[in-house]
Amino acid sequence: MCGRYATTRSSVDLAALFEALDETGGALVPDYNVAPTDPVPVVLTGTGGRAVRVARWGLVPPWARDARVGVRMINARAETVMSSNAFAPSFRQRRCLVPADGWYEWRAGETGKQAYFLTAPDSVPLVFAGLWSVSATGLLTCAIVTTGAVGDLASVHDRMPLLLPAQRWAEWLCGLADPARLLAVPSMKFLDSLEIRPVGPAVGDVRNDGPGLTAPMVVTAGSQTDVHPTDLTLF
Repeated sequence: MCGRYATTRSSVDLAALFEALDETGGALVPDYNVAPTDPVPVVLTGTGGRAVRVARWGLVPPWARDARVGVRMINARAETVMSSNAFAPSFRQRRCLVPADGWYEWRAGETGKQAYFLTAPDSVPLVFAGLWSVSATGLLTCAIVTTGAVGDLASVHDRMPLLLPAQRWAEWLCGLADPARLLAVPSMKFLDSLEIRPVGPAVGDVRNDGPGLTAPMVVTAGSQTDVHPTDLTLF
């Protein structure tokens, strides 16, 4: 975790949500099946304040000679982020917010792996703690900070993104607080409010996109019934 997620809000909506400038240049499109190296929205702090920009998912440190290294750097573990040669400089100086609708995980079952979409109720946006960097060729890239899963989330996967409630956005972006405070897991009240939603298997193919990927499915013993089986885009 986190290896796949959804982010579908427009740059206009994100700019309003984060009180930020829209610097995406029209390059942002809804994506219900974000995979490593895809373009994703991030919110960072620049000279003019907060800005929404588009970054490639998979951090490429400035010293890296090959941008393909980013494929292996989509996640930064909270336990080692301060000591990692790749992530520590960004943790100290280049933190960002990664807006999302939710993220996907898979859990093995009797009939194979079941996909789940972990999301907030009432379509409330989630925000992952992120890191950003600019590659040697000028490419803006990012990674998502992950931590150990707790509560019901641990029943699906042992890792989860470090989620940031709204009151922690400013501190993550530019705060100089104790690292332990920055990397603290949110309250159980916040985590317990998240929905663990079973979804169809189509999300397993990165070529699939569309709101049908996040639609709930009815899971019964030995069978699965998709509630919205046609609401997909196949490429």
